[in-house]
Amino acid sequence: MRTTLTIALFLLSALLPVQIAGKHVNDSFRPGALWLDDSGRHINAHGGGIINYKGTYYWFGEHKADTTSSAMVGVTCYSSKNLLDWKNCGVALSVSDDPNSDIVRGCILERPKVVYNAKTRKFVMWFHLELKGHDYSAARYGVAISDKVEGPYRYLRSGRVNPGRYPLNYSKADSAAVCSQYDELMSLKWWTPAWNDAIVKGLFMKRDMESGQMARDQTVYIDDDGKAYHIYSSEDNMTLQIAELSDDYTAHTGRYVRVAASKMNEAPAIFKKDGTYWMITSGCTGWAPNEARMFTAKNIMGPWTQLPNPCTGPKSATTFGGQGTFVLKVKGKKDQFIFMADIWRPNHPSDARYIWLPIDFKNGIPVIQWRDEWRP
Repeated sequence: MRTTLTIALFLLSALLPVQIAGKHVNDSFRPGALWLDDSGRHINAHGGGIINYKGTYYWFGEHKADTTSSAMVGVTCYSSKNLLDWKNCGVALSVSDDPNSDIVRGCILERPKVVYNAKTRKFVMWFHLELKGHDYSAARYGVAISDKVEGPYRYLRSGRVNPGRYPLNYSKADSAAVCSQYDELMSLKWWTPAWNDAIVKGLFMKRDMESGQMARDQTVYIDDDGKAYHIYSSEDNMTLQIAELSDDYTAHTGRYVRVAASKMNEAPAIFKKDGTYWMITSGCTGWAPNEARMFTAKNIMGPWTQLPNPCTGPKSATTFGGQGTFVLKVKGKKDQFIFMADIWRPNHPSDARYIWLPIDFKNGIPVIQWRDEWRP
């Protein structure tokens, strides 16, 4: 009996984070499990992204409250040398107590991503912003900057994308068709074939021309040549857009393209391997998980081609119960990429869990295989 109990306790301890000198040490990734930081608290950095600066990884994400998904704190930052053990660096971008601020406490602030601009030596944070009390109607981007990677970040502004600008891949024929029948097309019943055809031809893009394009779920990508791009769900989440950023990474240049028009994609996560771009997205089902999608291109501005779901294994039809947020290229490892996703828990937002899984390549195609536990 004593031997059996000893073995059982040993096996149980192998499944839990190790504690050394008061600090929690994680020896493997356990997708979906509680992930404790250096103080023993569940990491609170949801919908996030990671950069590597001077050999240290910095993870930025939404600080979630216990009872609401509105932003009550802001964007948190964690640091790590090994991607397993994370130190809480505090709040990188705080919400404001000024009721006139765009980022007043109680707004919706989602999917923060930070990039470093080597020319300006500034860290630039982009995020999806919804104004307090307006649900998801504002559909804005937000930008903040900092001299230090962990912050504090200074909020610059929010807005819609590229007002008055047409996409690079928008045809004159589609433009003429929408402009000549605009009022008629806007009165069409939603989800009918005729309405869907109008969306493909840019009806909602044209609707938002003056105010600028909607920007909801989003990410930022820096290419090999140093150019940065803002990728976001637009046109009432019906169409993705990819917009080029200015040299200082704080504004749009006016050059952008539409991707997967009318196909309803959220949560874009983009990476590049051997000159080929890959983008993993989700469908639009609110907080409920759905099947991941994947797109590929030889040029970041397209054309993009859709491929089957990259996920395999249990619950692959619902992205293992989660929704992607970022693909991390591991520093110093030529072909090691990690798919990052969140298991949302809208009834207890702070308890949302993380799914980190390695991306394998089979016949040159990315594959994400479920693993209960793995080590880099």
